[in-house]
Amino acid sequence: MSVLKHEHAPGCGACCLKVNDLSVTIGEQSILEGVSFHLHCGEITALIGPNGAGKSTLFRTVLGQLPHGGVIDFQRAGGEKARPLMGYVPQSPNFDRSSPVSVLDFFAAAISDWPVFLPVPRKLRERVAACLSRTHAEGLLHQRMGTLSGGQLQRVLLAMALEPLPHILILDEPLSGVDVEGERQLMDMLDEIRQTYDLSILLSTHDFATLGQYADKVLLLHRRILKAGPPAEVLASPEFKAVFHLDLGGGK
Repeated sequence: MSVLKHEHAPGCGACCLKVNDLSVTIGEQSILEGVSFHLHCGEITALIGPNGAGKSTLFRTVLGQLPHGGVIDFQRAGGEKARPLMGYVPQSPNFDRSSPVSVLDFFAAAISDWPVFLPVPRKLRERVAACLSRTHAEGLLHQRMGTLSGGQLQRVLLAMALEPLPHILILDEPLSGVDVEGERQLMDMLDEIRQTYDLSILLSTHDFATLGQYADKVLLLHRRILKAGPPAEVLASPEFKAVFHLDLGGGK
């Protein structure tokens, strides 16, 4: 499919999340130091780095779950500052796969106060189906959560993260546990979502092969931002080669 790349001026004329000189210390250990970057609405930004680089810590900090130094600001188009609404899909969520709970029950309990042990009323069922349709997962409505494949589970969790529609969608290793065909379908869907709803997507991944097609920008993190820019530029950089000991030949 054709992938739309968004161009924004350096001054963040469109809506934008600005992270400046971010630092996080847990106990006596410095996890992040001097991290700065911008996220623009309508763009996909990929966060890459080795295990232990601080990717999950960065996500938790942007979500407001960890104390930090530095500044995190969000502004709407036109420069108005506001508190952003964020959607989040964690890495490999744990739940009891032997549970008989259906996608409908699970979703309804997550977005309402309706008890999971009672039949879901029609209006709530229709709302859940509409939410699932955003990720083309409405056909999973009555399937048991424990029987979902990795790709199907990601679609359900992603639909939950999109209710209500956020300004920023954060995905921690969304391709983990998804087969090759599922990876392509999921990335196609993320590309569709960012264009349809003009939201910013920040995701972490170890799948470098998809970055050139789908990501507008790549951030190479190892406690600090070592390199940031278009996928081909980052993947061909000395910094990438030093961290991953890979030479991707210009990102192809």
